[in-house]
Amino acid sequence: MKQRCFWVTDSELYKKYHDKEWGTPVYDDKTLFEFLVLETFQAGLSWITILNKRENFRKAFDDFDYKKIAVYSENKYDSLLQDAGIIRNKLKIKSAITNAQLFMEVQQEYGSFSKFIWSYVNDQPIVNKFQKRADVPATTNLSDRISKDLKKRGFKFVGSTVIYAYMQAVGMVNDHTTDCFKYPH
Repeated sequence: MKQRCFWVTDSELYKKYHDKEWGTPVYDDKTLFEFLVLETFQAGLSWITILNKRENFRKAFDDFDYKKIAVYSENKYDSLLQDAGIIRNKLKIKSAITNAQLFMEVQQEYGSFSKFIWSYVNDQPIVNKFQKRADVPATTNLSDRISKDLKKRGFKFVGSTVIYAYMQAVGMVNDHTTDCFKYPH
């Protein structure tokens, strides 16, 4: 039986996410945007709630195509508010649209969002050596810095806790615990 991180439940969806995605470096802008949307919607909720609705989010938000999302009409916004398959939070839906617009601004400035976000870690994942739940922080000085920068640019729902979870999800930090089979020994 594989030893996994403390947060993984018996859910096959959770196991698959942990084993195949979480902590694996992502450099593709489309996937980086998908995780940005999912993490912002997760704020205040459990990650399993988001994973269970991920396919619904994918359909509702045009496969996380930030170019389409950036120009969503008021009608599209209203239809998202009626979509029971996603989290129907007015501010979070608005933030997805705003963040898509700003995501493209960052792309124009840096050539890609990936170059921008990965520059914070010199293009290399930070591999932590956490042994137990209590060791894993909710925020770090680095997530504080990234959060502050994104907020200054106008991004929404990008507090330090959301950004640290984002960094974990896209592999900027590898927080698999040392007893986990995914920990790089």
